Order: sequence, then C-alpha cells, then structure tokens
Amino acid sequence: MVVDHTTVLIVGAGPAGLVLGNLLRAGGIGTVIVERASREQVQTRARAGFLGPNSTRVLTEHGLGAGLLHKGHSHGVCAFRGEDGEFELDYGELGTGEVHTVYPQQDLVTDLIAEYLDRGGDIRFGVTVTDVDPRTATIRCRDERGESVVSGRFLAGCDGGNGVTRAALAARRYPQDHGISWLALLVEAPQSMTAVTYGIHDDGFAGHMARSPEVTRYYLQVPPGGDAEDWTDERIWSALDTRLRTDEFGQLKQGPILERRIVRLRSEVADPIQHDRMFLVGDAAGLISPSAAKGANLAIMEAEVLASALISALHDDERPLAAYSRTCLPRIWRAQEFSRWMIDLLHGQDDDFHRGLRRARLDSLRDSRAHQNFFAEQYVGI
Repeated sequence: MVVDHTTVLIVGAGPAGLVLGNLLRAGGIGTVIVERASREQVQTRARAGFLGPNSTRVLTEHGLGAGLLHKGHSHGVCAFRGEDGEFELDYGELGTGEVHTVYPQQDLVTDLIAEYLDRGGDIRFGVTVTDVDPRTATIRCRDERGESVVSGRFLAGCDGGNGVTRAALAARRYPQDHGISWLALLVEAPQSMTAVTYGIHDDGFAGHMARSPEVTRYYLQVPPGGDAEDWTDERIWSALDTRLRTDEFGQLKQGPILERRIVRLRSEVADPIQHDRMFLVGDAAGLISPSAAKGANLAIMEAEVLASALISALHDDERPLAAYSRTCLPRIWRAQEFSRWMIDLLHGQDDDFHRGLRRARLDSLRDSRAHQNFFAEQYVGI
C-alpha cells in the first residue's frame, strides 16, 4: 500500500478546494487535492454562475481572475413578475452599490485547475476516499492503481454536502428540508430578458438566469419526488410560458435543453466546522439552497479564511485557525437566513392567506426603498 504525506490534504476539487489549494500554493505550502470525479467531469459540471463582489475580489487579488475578467460580465438588475405585473430592481444602484459577476462555475473550475497545476500543485482525479481520520488528518483511498493512505498536517474537507469528510466530523448538524423541488434546466439559447427574472405564479415558481451569451439557466418548481424525465420539452416550455407570463411580457428564446435535473431545496449547517486537524469548507460546512446564489460565494469566502489561518498556523500562530468556526459560522447563518427569506418570497402555500402574504412581500419590495436596500445588500453580500 502506498503511503504519502503532505502539509495540507484537500478532499474535493470544486471551487472550495481549488481556491484553497491555490492560495496555499501561493503561500509556499505543500498540498495534495484528491477528487472522486474525473477531470473532464469536474470541468463540465454546470453549477452556479453568480459571483458576489467578495468572491471577485478574492479571485482577482490572488491571481485567479484572468478568465473571470476576460469572459465574465457584470449583472446588477433583477425582475419580479407576478399577478400585478413586473417590476425591476437595479440592485447595483441600491444598498452598497455592488453587483454580481456572471461566470459559469465550470469555467471557473477549469481556470482554477490550470492555475493550481501551474503553481506546482498535486491533484489526483478518480480517487475514492474510503475512510477519514480527523485526528491524524489521514485518509484511506483507492483509484485505478490500488489502495493508498495520504496524510497531512491538516486536512480540509471540500467534498460537498454528501461527502465523506462531513460524515467524519464530530459536530452538531442543523438540517432543514424546505419541502420544495426545482427542475433545473440548461438551455442552448440566448437569454430572453436582460435581468435575472423571478416568476411568481399560483402554479409555482419559475426563474430565468443568464449563464453565457449562448446558454440560459431556467428553474421550474415541481412537485417533490418527481422525475426530471417526466418533464418533456413541450411541457417545460408550456410551464415556463405560463409562469413567466410570456403572453404579457414577450416570448422566450427557445433552444435545445442541454440538462434537466431535480434539485431538492435543502439546507444544513454543521457546528463546529472544525475538529482536531480537519476543517470543512463550502457545502461540506454549510449546505445551502440555490434560492439566493450563495453556495459558491460561501465556499470562496471560507477558503480564503482557512488559507490565511493555515499559513499563520504553519508560522507558529494558531489563533486564527482555532477561530475558524467562530469566524465563518455567523456568515454562513446570515446567508442561510437570506436564502430562507428568498424561499418564502418566491414560493407560497396554496391558500388565500399565504397568497396575500406573498403579495404583501412583493408590494413592499417594489415600493419601499428601505426594503430594496436591505435586499440589495443581502443579495450580493456574505
């Protein structure tokens, strides 16, 4: 059996693990990243694409933003469509005056892998982790070459909400199933509106989000427990037309549906997000629903905090590392709170009382400058 050792062992090659690995390599720290999927799978996995200003700052300040600056585009307007019509919020002119940068996650991951390898990083794809020991920062794993053991002075769990590192951490868990499912769609067609658009309808929520000039993300609320394949192209476009009220606001630009999958809106927070020599980052630390585009942004924030703390610890100051949970958890909970606020805004129970509440929320968001400023600040911030 092969036994290997490094300074910081990272499990998972999503945004959390790759940003962490790059920041540590820039600090001269030895790292190994292990990832269950293949490089091709990781680089083509379509996920979130809205990066907040803090994420953009972290990436650009640390030399990780070349692709983002070249191909990403700023976005600062969202729209809400309901039974009383449509209104837009130019959130870039509200709150703190900040906007999102739209850059598909698979493109960001591709950039981060290339930069990590250029910095001399060691990344191993197709590795299945079979056992994790937080006390010794050691994993047992296997790949096509057989079984091996890899250990580090520290271990970072960046392998998602269902990963093995999260299961190995001794922590309290605070799970929440929001009882809502979305059909997530990627469509090969230009965006149909300039703004991110939220359709609020008695049939259920529908969303329109730009991803690139050629690809648009749509979401459809669907009954929990369904199968994505139950939704034919004809059924999907009919539901989108109804919920986005295209008879009133104009037709959607249609194209081939490249991806359709069911997303269950769930949240969970671990507390603490560190134990012994292991630290959780990204969805492993706090799984969050996609309702407010916070997942990748939380991952990048936590990766920056942990990288700085690990570098300090390796220079004999362990105080920032000891405070990792205390530093990150309040931000995770704030993001969870806004995500839940968005869920309540976009989805309503099917009775007159809750329809009235939903209408009141939208009226307040449309008419109250204080409410708009709150939304803008929370929408782009961590």
